[in-house]
Amino acid sequence: MKLLLTGAFKYTDEQIEYIKSLGHEIVFVQDERETIEFDVRDIEGVICNGLFLYTPIEKFTSLKCIQLTSAGFDRVPMDYIEEHGIELHNAKGVYSIPMAEFAVCGVLELYKQSKFFFENQKAHKWEKHRGLLELAGKEICIIGAGDIGTQVAKRFKAFDTTVIGIDLYPNENEYFDKVLPLTEIDNRLKSADVVILTLPLTEDNKGFFDESKFDLMKQSAIFVNIARGKLVNEQDLISALNSGTIAGAVLDVFDEEPLSPNSELWEMQNVILTPHNSFVAESNFFKMFKCIEHNVFRR
Repeated sequence: MKLLLTGAFKYTDEQIEYIKSLGHEIVFVQDERETIEFDVRDIEGVICNGLFLYTPIEKFTSLKCIQLTSAGFDRVPMDYIEEHGIELHNAKGVYSIPMAEFAVCGVLELYKQSKFFFENQKAHKWEKHRGLLELAGKEICIIGAGDIGTQVAKRFKAFDTTVIGIDLYPNENEYFDKVLPLTEIDNRLKSADVVILTLPLTEDNKGFFDESKFDLMKQSAIFVNIARGKLVNEQDLISALNSGTIAGAVLDVFDEEPLSPNSELWEMQNVILTPHNSFVAESNFFKMFKCIEHNVFRR
């Protein structure tokens, strides 16, 4: 198979030789954003992230297989891929564990007032905080009960919480107390102490988490987004945080990235904010190559 590899994954020399030893021909593009000058009509497989945001997929007339280095499918033309029967794989299972750990960490940072103690430590100030919270007994609502949602549920379950999943296609899952259909979301938002977004972004759900959803949540609730920023109406989120409609937020993704330096979110004491970094872990490189090998190189 003739493969186009991009700089979305950093291959070692040994890995490149291994791929060639399996009989594949390799073409490499470092920056997916740059114009591809060579003819791609004979490319049969592509391993990339956002390549088709910059190079029309229609140019790849022999394409049979795409492997993404991302968990989401929102950066590829799904309609075209389905119409042409192109095999499509994402990075399922590669980033789920670090993202789940991040969600737990962020909620605990807010519950345990880590910013307060960090500032006092810098100031050498000995001051107790009497407003710390515990996770035990809380209700966790995870919107999106796929691979990432399952790993999030598994970890929160260890804290003696009640874990409710919301999914378009609900199924039984040992790490959730219940997985309910999307039609139940409003009822569960009213009772949840922590609401976590882990669902994929599609054209149909952009901005679906808006003022109407925040208004249903408890004033003591924490909102977590480790999915995609465009799932949320960001201004409605800022308003909910400013007004006390919800207690706080843990945010790793945003409507526009990088987040504007002028965004109010940077200065909010009730927000844990990171630059789309929750997926990072030392095991990613090994897991990603194994994923690619299984889906593409061993064809």
